Amino acid sequence: MTLLGLSSSSSSYAVRVIIFLSFFFFLCNGFYDSDSSLFNTHHHRHNLAKHNYKDALTKSILFFEGQRSGKLPPNQRMTWRRDSGLSDGSALHVDLVGGYYDAGDNIKFGFPMAFTTTMLSWSVIEFGGLMKSELGNAKVAIRWATDYLLKATSRPNTIYVQVGDANKDHSCWERPEDMDTQRSVFKVDKNTPGSDVAGETAAALAAAAIVFRKSDPSYSKILLRRAISVFAFADRYRGTYSSGLKPDVCPFYCSFSGYQDELLWGAAWLQKATRNLKYLNYIKVNGQILGAAEYDNTFGWDNKHAGARILLSKTFLVQKMKTLSEYKGHADNFICSVIPGAPFSSSQYTPGGLLFKMADENMQYVTSTSFLLLTYAKYLTSARTVVHCGGSVYTPGRLRAIAKKQVDYLLGDNPLRMSYMVGYGPKFPRRIHHRGSSLPCVASHPAKIQCHQGFSIMHSQSPNPNFLVGAVVGGPDKHDRFPDVRSDYEQSEPATYINSPLVGALAYFAHSYGQL
Repeated sequence: MTLLGLSSSSSSYAVRVIIFLSFFFFLCNGFYDSDSSLFNTHHHRHNLAKHNYKDALTKSILFFEGQRSGKLPPNQRMTWRRDSGLSDGSALHVDLVGGYYDAGDNIKFGFPMAFTTTMLSWSVIEFGGLMKSELGNAKVAIRWATDYLLKATSRPNTIYVQVGDANKDHSCWERPEDMDTQRSVFKVDKNTPGSDVAGETAAALAAAAIVFRKSDPSYSKILLRRAISVFAFADRYRGTYSSGLKPDVCPFYCSFSGYQDELLWGAAWLQKATRNLKYLNYIKVNGQILGAAEYDNTFGWDNKHAGARILLSKTFLVQKMKTLSEYKGHADNFICSVIPGAPFSSSQYTPGGLLFKMADENMQYVTSTSFLLLTYAKYLTSARTVVHCGGSVYTPGRLRAIAKKQVDYLLGDNPLRMSYMVGYGPKFPRRIHHRGSSLPCVASHPAKIQCHQGFSIMHSQSPNPNFLVGAVVGGPDKHDRFPDVRSDYEQSEPATYINSPLVGALAYFAHSYGQL
C-alpha cells in the first residue's frame, strides 16, 4: 500500500514524525486557540480595515523575544525558548552575553543587529506615540539590543562585531540552547577598521538615546555618550569591516556598499540626537563625498543612503534648516524610484503587486521601503508639500497608499491568500528556516539534540512544532510563488531586520484605522 507516493514503511515513518512533532507542539505552545491573544486572527473592521493591524503589531514585536540570546527574564512570553549563549565573549575575556540572533541560525552578527536596533528605534521615534500598550514592549525590544551593543563597545576604539563561527554553525542544525560550535569572537579596532559596522552601531545607540530620553534619561545619556565615541572611531579609522574579517563575515553579512553610507547615516542620527552643529557641519562638508546624491534605491542592512536622505530631509522640511535643502531632492529621487509608473521609477513589482528587489530575503526591502514611504509622507504633510518626479507630482496620500498595499500584501492580500507573518491570519508559513522553531523545545525534549541530529527534521515536510509568532519570512519569488520549504532560506527564513521597520508601519496603520 502506498500513501502520497510513499512506500508503506516510509509513510508510517512520516506519520510517526508528524505525531512526534505534534506532541512537542502542544507541550511547547499549548493548544492552538484561534481566540487566544497570540493567535487571534479575527479581522476587526474599523473604518473598513481589511486587516487587524494592531494584532499584527503585537506579534511583530513579540517575535524579538524568540530571537533573544542570553539569560531570559521571568516575563519571557515566547515560552518555548530557554537561556543560551551564557559564556559568549569568554574567548576574549569580555562579557558578550545577550543580544539577538539575526535570523534562523545561532550567530550574533553585530552589523544587522545594529541596523535592526536603529530601525526599531526609528519606528518608535516616528510612530511610538500611536503604539499605546505596545510602546513598552517595543522599548524592551530595543533595550535588549542596546544593552548588548553597550557591552560590544565597552573598550575604546574596539567593537566586538560577531559571536560564533558562522561556517561551523551552518554545518549544524541545533537549538540555540544546545549549541556546541565554537563561540569565536570577532572585533574591529584601529588595526582592523570597520567604519560600516561602527557607523551603524553609532546610529543605533544615538537613535535609541532619543527613544529613552524622557522615560530613562540616565540610560539615554549613556547611550548618547557611547554613540559619540563610536562614531569618532568609525570616522577616524576608515575601512570596511569585511576587508579585514572576510572569511568570517562573508558571504553572510559582507559590506558591499562600502562604509560611506554608514558614516552619513551615523552623522545624521548624531545630529538628530545631539542637535550639535558639529554633526550638521560634518554632513554639509562630507555629504557629497559620502554619496548623498548617489542613485541607489535599495535600503536595508547593507546600504543606508536612502534612509539617510529621508532622515536628513526632515531637518529641511520640518525644522526649516535651509542648509540641507538638497536632501529634499535626494529623498524625492529615492521615492520616485519606487512609485510604480512614475518617471524615473526603477523598481520591479511581482504580478500580485509586491515590491521585488532580490530573491534573497526580499521582504526586508518591502518593510524598509514601506517605512520610508510612511515617514516621508509624514514629513511632507508637516511641510505641506509633495514629491516631484520629473513633471509629475505625488501627494503624501499616494505614498501612504503604496505602503499600505505592500503591508496588506504581506498580511494576506496576495495571489496565494497567505500571510507571510507566522501566527497572523488562517494561512501562514509552517516550515520556516529557523532552528529553534523547527526542533522540539527543551520543555518537551530535555535531552540535547546533537549538531547533525537535527538535519533529519530540517529536511522533513513536517510543520515546525514551535510557532515563532510574528516572524516575517523572506517571502514569495518574483512570480508570487512560495513553496513553504524549510531548507529554502531565501524565502523561508525570518530576520530581525525584516520586522524592525514593519513595527513602525503597523503602528501607523493600526492607529489610522482606529485599532489603537
